[in-house]
Amino acid sequence: TGVATMKFKSPPVNSLSLDFLTEFSISLEKLENDRACRGVIFTSAVPKIFSSGLDITEMCGKSTEHYAEFWRAVQEMWLRLYGSNMVTVAAVNGSSPAGGCLIALSCDYRIMVENPKFSIGLNEAQLGIVAPFWFKDTFVNIVGHRVAERSLQLGSLHPAPEAHKFGLVDELVPEEKLQEKAAAVMAQWLALPDHARQLTKSMMRKAVLDRLVAHREEDIQNFISFISKESIQKSLRMYMEMLKKKKS
Repeated sequence: TGVATMKFKSPPVNSLSLDFLTEFSISLEKLENDRACRGVIFTSAVPKIFSSGLDITEMCGKSTEHYAEFWRAVQEMWLRLYGSNMVTVAAVNGSSPAGGCLIALSCDYRIMVENPKFSIGLNEAQLGIVAPFWFKDTFVNIVGHRVAERSLQLGSLHPAPEAHKFGLVDELVPEEKLQEKAAAVMAQWLALPDHARQLTKSMMRKAVLDRLVAHREEDIQNFISFISKESIQKSLRMYMEMLKKKKS
């Protein structure tokens, strides 16, 4: 059909570890280089969660070299996905905070299961960390400046119906209809000539992509100096403790 499906399967919560991000980028590059592949649907093989976002263990108590390698992998994932020539559809079948939300935001179209228990958003502020400028730019381009500003400052996670109301997701469907709907949307987008759609996408997204490309090393250094601060490490450790308590 010319359409691939990429399923996230890194239990328990599909967190974006260095290994996961590396594999994601390699898989995307393979599909991009496959002439027969024109579109890709992203979804999760783990129940109730699309992706919980960046793996906090990669950002806690590690070396500056590790932080640099990790952050470069996060950048690479976004540059490939946001700049992809393929039609990209997020079939969001569970909660999708932070980096999980970024993956969905970077796609051309977002369909989410209409379950108010599932939420989506860039909630970095809740962990005492700040969403980088390119996360923010991607978000603003979808929901507009005011909604993005309020949502980012409060670190909000929006239940599916609310996310749909202000355009963070394009459509809500019952869980059993999700794959069928994603395929139908994909067919609609693929009915257009590829070159016209690709050039339009590039025109819409180029400025945001170029901004990270131009400031890539600086962005890595900013991440390292921020994440290495003792106060930030402390709040990440506290958050990890809280997660452990929740599990037990």
